[in-house]
Amino acid sequence: MMIVGLTGSIGMGKTTAAERFRHNGIPVCDADAEVHALYAGKAAPLIEDVFPGTTDAGVVDREKLSKALLADPSGFKRLEAIVHPLVREAERAFLQASHDACHAIAVLEIPLLFETGGDSLVDKTVVVSAGLDEQRRRVLQRPGMTPEKLQNILFRQRPDAEKRAKADFIVDSSGSITDSAAQVDDILRQLNRLASDPSNAEAYHRHWSRR
Repeated sequence: MMIVGLTGSIGMGKTTAAERFRHNGIPVCDADAEVHALYAGKAAPLIEDVFPGTTDAGVVDREKLSKALLADPSGFKRLEAIVHPLVREAERAFLQASHDACHAIAVLEIPLLFETGGDSLVDKTVVVSAGLDEQRRRVLQRPGMTPEKLQNILFRQRPDAEKRAKADFIVDSSGSITDSAAQVDDILRQLNRLASDPSNAEAYHRHWSRR
């Protein structure tokens, strides 16, 4: 089974690309969705211990946590030390289930794929990208988003140009959704051809399979 890492900076269109992979029958694990689930579950008490007052009724209050991190950006490392191992555990379960179901390809949608070294755990990478002005326009339309919040997010992400340079495939999402979907379809055709060669699908047995 070939493992594909899908990534891109905030506002670039990862979610739309991921939905197109799902439309084509490819299983996708959304790291952000896993984090949301963890914030309402097993990660909440661990986060409360490190960031007191950031949970409510056993669920992480994302606004309170965001304010705590804005006040002390060094807290990101402590938060990552809690959350990243739990997300990796969920990804492993997802990949094992996908492998057991005999899927030829599985996708890990990870916003900080390159930043966390996750690209070393997959076979191929797909970066979703658009122009910086378009990215800013999209993100600032989101409820509660401010230029300050956006700047803090971008500070933690590698520049888009670096991600494009490291990518095996690029989806240019600056056009229409239809155009992006066509690009994903074309990339998937190429990935299916590559997946037929075992040498292009080694990450699962190297990093994720049951031991």
